Amino acid sequence: MKEEETKNENKENEKVEKKEEQKQEKVDAKENKKEKEMVPKEDYDALDDHFKRILAEFENFKKRSKKERESLYNSILSDVVEVILPVLDNLENAVKVETQDEAYKQGIELVLKQFNDVLKSKGIEEIEALGETFDPELHEAVRSVQDETKGEKEIVEVYRKGYKIGSKVIRHSMVAVAN
Repeated sequence: MKEEETKNENKENEKVEKKEEQKQEKVDAKENKKEKEMVPKEDYDALDDHFKRILAEFENFKKRSKKERESLYNSILSDVVEVILPVLDNLENAVKVETQDEAYKQGIELVLKQFNDVLKSKGIEEIEALGETFDPELHEAVRSVQDETKGEKEIVEVYRKGYKIGSKVIRHSMVAVAN
């Protein structure tokens, strides 16, 4: 019986040793693999530099794309608004007309206010003209007036309102300029 117990203990010891050896082999294999995977410092630096350059290029691409999208959006919006502005002019003229029907006039005023609110919500601004100094980037002079009470190149009358989105002019103000 002792022999049998000793044999069993030896077999179990062998099994435990085999498992330990297998574990050690796995650890050794992992360490060897890590040593083989190590990249030389020059290659690592080159790859790191390449990665940083690609990342910077991608960030620049994203910024450029965003700017182009915004520019395209503003361009399309200004094209659409430019076509609609004569309707706005007609609504403003309709408000100025005398009428006996106050409800009708209030309706036109409400539509005009709603129209202006929509334009403001889209970032479209009216170009200030009356009393301002003439600026050919914003205004279109269609008449010159001699008036000693007004300053040089002062706008004295607005025939048609101008509009802009950001710094882009959608439609120039049509004005009369003094002196």
